[in-house]
Amino acid sequence: MNMSPKNSSISSKVFVALSGGVDSAVSAALLKAQGYDVTGVFIKGWQPEWMRGAGGSSHCTWREERRDAMKVCIALNIPFLFFDFEKEYKQAVVDKMLAEYKAGRTPNPDVLCNREIKFGIFWQKAKEMGADYIATGHYWSGEKDQSYFLWTLTQEDLSHTLFPVGNLEKSEVRRLARKYKLPVAEKKDSQGICFIGDVNMEKFLSHYIETKPGRVMNTDGEVIGKHKGLIYYTIGERHGFEVTKKGPESGPFYVVAKNARTNSILVSDSESEILELSPREVLLKDVNWINEPESEELIARIRYRGEKLPCALSLSGKKLSIRFKEPVRGLSLGQSIVFYSSDHCLGGAIMDKVLV
Repeated sequence: MNMSPKNSSISSKVFVALSGGVDSAVSAALLKAQGYDVTGVFIKGWQPEWMRGAGGSSHCTWREERRDAMKVCIALNIPFLFFDFEKEYKQAVVDKMLAEYKAGRTPNPDVLCNREIKFGIFWQKAKEMGADYIATGHYWSGEKDQSYFLWTLTQEDLSHTLFPVGNLEKSEVRRLARKYKLPVAEKKDSQGICFIGDVNMEKFLSHYIETKPGRVMNTDGEVIGKHKGLIYYTIGERHGFEVTKKGPESGPFYVVAKNARTNSILVSDSESEILELSPREVLLKDVNWINEPESEELIARIRYRGEKLPCALSLSGKKLSIRFKEPVRGLSLGQSIVFYSSDHCLGGAIMDKVLV
């Protein structure tokens, strides 16, 4: 997966997605220094009504982020544009995410956001306005490697996309921000849901999906506690549910399965039991190859910054499946699996169904 800036003429026009943070700001500064015709763009995502408090106050900080993005453009003496994609965010990211949660799955909104917004409609609008490229502040290697969220890209996407800080370390990006005297040089990295900021996911989901408490079961079929609602739990989780019946030698309990029909979660505190109930083979959907694998033997991540797991591709009927060398704890359907050859991202898929 080669994500290095392209060799291009000095007049090439680049629209940089400015988040208001340091990574995208340095990306804009580097591109300008390389001779590109740079325009900074702040993209407004979707904001739920319940987060808009009295007097226009909000947990969502998009206005502050936009202001920081504007300050960066002023410091770099480049044009600033504001794209309001609130409607598109709601339809393409939020609605799809909520539908997956309602179906008992655990989607990744950052992957959806990248595919549908940053490398989708942002590029389309930029191209209509004369841009040759778009650029973002994503990292594709090193300590902050974000390739897990970029697996949906195609070679066509990469042909018009630049990642100026892609192979840098964060410390180097901070150093460059100070060198270019950017107003966000010391700004902390943002946290939270990609499109609404620092809001607890449980609180967010509670506004859109009706839930009801249910039973916590052990593997012997006994009711040993209660939970707040199925959508709040992922496989491998050990918090948020209450266990009222446990022995003096009991260890921490982990979710090993969810049952929508009975509105119950299955938990275990036995390492051997957890491994026995963990999947080894999973059916895939929405497979995308940035570069076709040269072998069926691969390594893969099933979560951001997770360990790389040895696995093998195979056909299950007409569909692709992945078989891991060992049972995988904490595998959640609906999440992305991303494939690597050495340190290069080859592509990915959505984990759709556990195969027995």
